[in-house]
Amino acid sequence: MSWDELDAITLDVRDVQQSRDDLDRLTMRVFGTEDGQKLLMALKATFVDVPVAAPGTDPSFAYFAEGQRDVIRGLIARIQRARKL
Repeated sequence: MSWDELDAITLDVRDVQQSRDDLDRLTMRVFGTEDGQKLLMALKATFVDVPVAAPGTDPSFAYFAEGQRDVIRGLIARIQRARKL
């Protein structure tokens, strides 16, 4: 890709916002069902409601575990945003 091609790219903030809102709504629809709620709670219990690292483990494990936690927290944040739309 050239600089001219990069300069030609224009992002409309409304398009970005609409895409985010659409993904938030989709996440809420998927996890808004009874089964979806059960799955989200299981994921939360498995990845969020546990210690990030145990004494004596390699420190890099904490980075990995925090990444897993962030994915689940991101899903929860999307659902909360969608409820406000």
